[in-house]
Amino acid sequence: MSRGNTHQRIQDVALELFAERGYEKTSLREIAERLEVTKAALYYHFKTKEDILVSIVDDFNQPVVELIEWGREQPRTLETKKEILRRYSEALSRAQPLFRFIQENQASLRDLSLGERLKKRMFTLSALLVEEDADLVDRVRATTSLFTMHAAIVAMHDSGDAPEDRRQAALTVAYELITSAHHGD
Repeated sequence: MSRGNTHQRIQDVALELFAERGYEKTSLREIAERLEVTKAALYYHFKTKEDILVSIVDDFNQPVVELIEWGREQPRTLETKKEILRRYSEALSRAQPLFRFIQENQASLRDLSLGERLKKRMFTLSALLVEEDADLVDRVRATTSLFTMHAAIVAMHDSGDAPEDRRQAALTVAYELITSAHHGD
């Protein structure tokens, strides 16, 4: 198994255990046991469970950082804003286990720097959707278009609907909101 695959496997197992047992109740020893490796072997890749969690969030953040860079280079058209929302919904879809974990472990994660990093990315991404001269209602619409995707992943997780159906429905609502908030072109 390559180092990259090992890294991913550790992340997957850790996130699975964090979701099952909670972040605070999960130890590196338990992660190593689930992986069927020694704690020393796990320690070679990650020194702490926070290091594992940071790596998971960083992996999610990379496509978002790339999306922000792309969005900054584009004209502020409605089509650009819809493309930002579409790409963000795909990134969130791939990160569903992470966001469910964050939702369920907010108290344990409060002291970690991860929340601030994620929040900063959200504000930066949101700024790409808001018109400079937008009134309060349109600023709320534009920002809400982004958070609509989170609702489909976290709040509607137990709805019984297929994840892709929820993603598409959220994207439809997000498009309606951003269209209503956009006054350019």
